[in-house]
Amino acid sequence: MNQTFTRKGRMSQFLMILVPILITQLAMFSMTFFDTMMSGQFHYIDLAGVAIGSSLWVPVYTGLSGILFAITPIISQSIGAKDQQNVSFSVFQGIYTGFILSILVYGLGFIGLDPFLQALDVSDETRYISKNYLLALSLGIFPLFLYTVLRSFIDALGLTRVSMFITLIALPLNIAFNFIFIFGPFGLPAFGGIGAGIATSLTYWFILIITIFIIKNGERFRPYRIFTGFPPPSFVKIKEILIIGIPIGLSIFFETSIFSAVTLLMDDFGDTVIAAHQAALNFASFLYMIPLSVSFALTIVVGFEVGANRIQDARSYARMGIVTAVLFAFISGIILYIGKDSISLLYSRNTEVVALTSQFLLYAVFFQLSDAIQAPVQGALRGYKDVNVTFIMTLISYWVIGLPLGYVLSSQTSLGPFGYWIGLIAGLTAGAITLSTRLHIIQRKRLSLIIEKKGVPNE
Repeated sequence: MNQTFTRKGRMSQFLMILVPILITQLAMFSMTFFDTMMSGQFHYIDLAGVAIGSSLWVPVYTGLSGILFAITPIISQSIGAKDQQNVSFSVFQGIYTGFILSILVYGLGFIGLDPFLQALDVSDETRYISKNYLLALSLGIFPLFLYTVLRSFIDALGLTRVSMFITLIALPLNIAFNFIFIFGPFGLPAFGGIGAGIATSLTYWFILIITIFIIKNGERFRPYRIFTGFPPPSFVKIKEILIIGIPIGLSIFFETSIFSAVTLLMDDFGDTVIAAHQAALNFASFLYMIPLSVSFALTIVVGFEVGANRIQDARSYARMGIVTAVLFAFISGIILYIGKDSISLLYSRNTEVVALTSQFLLYAVFFQLSDAIQAPVQGALRGYKDVNVTFIMTLISYWVIGLPLGYVLSSQTSLGPFGYWIGLIAGLTAGAITLSTRLHIIQRKRLSLIIEKKGVPNE
């Protein structure tokens, strides 16, 4: 990345970083998207089973991966401060942290998976598919976490097109694996929803191998000497990663887990409602990749400018990112409203599931604006390494406001399962308001400090 001096220059650099991230995120999420959609085409019970399994996996994965996202602002600020030596060291400490987190996931799964699934009021067949989908998926945990660290390094350098290239290669392979393991063509066994877990694990290993190959041989990565030596674990550096990363991970966990909690609480409404809810949520989450990508891009550019003490430029990037996400939100809302029936048919041919999915998608229209504000704001705050207060705000917005309100509306009114979606909308809106206020406060504080020290910001 380079310092920019005009609004046009900042927009150009921002888009050069954002577009590849967006394509990468859409491609990465497409693996879950195709898992869900193709499982639903096999049978709606498989769709329900994958829905339960995904609801357990996604918050665990995103929360722990969020810890590893600490690598991005650490490296961005190091590059902005021209501290190249710290980059390679930080990447390796991130790899060690990813290994530890992988072991943690296996331990949690071994202890808690069976008791948790037994506590759910779902059919035995749905429970069986959920368990074995997760067991198959667990084979890809280790490569996925290591890839997350390496991708954070690549993106922090501003080389987001490399991540895009890797993911675009992997996506058609994942679709092919899904077809083979879900439907069992050419006389092969058909695993249904369980096959989606097998396919995704194989794809994660492929992504990791390709990423290591590119970093070892790419000209742009050689100055950082990532795999030329293996420094021992540094508890000081791992502690820094955890101090920054745990609040990020918890923020992401509480955001994603509320959607999973709603899916699990819907077990009272039966497999059909769970399947329809998961289908609508899956597509809404696909659209969420837009503001999430803006968030990742803002962490990179804001972190770079903050590291160089160019606070006005960091502030300009934040505004640019939020406006971009809001414009996309209006387009996404229109797509959902107009195409809800066609979208529903992508997931199932069961008429009841299709009808319910279409209704859920109407509520998803209102997710878009709140997501378009709160996700980019969180990304900007991470660029400042401001993560602790963000975590608390996220916890209150989603779990103190959103989920309890959804439960009351669902159980005490005629809204039924749709009450949970209204609660989710309320939580997202509260998060957007509180996080925006926090960003404004941080920006003013940092600008005041620069003015005190130098008299004029950005110099």
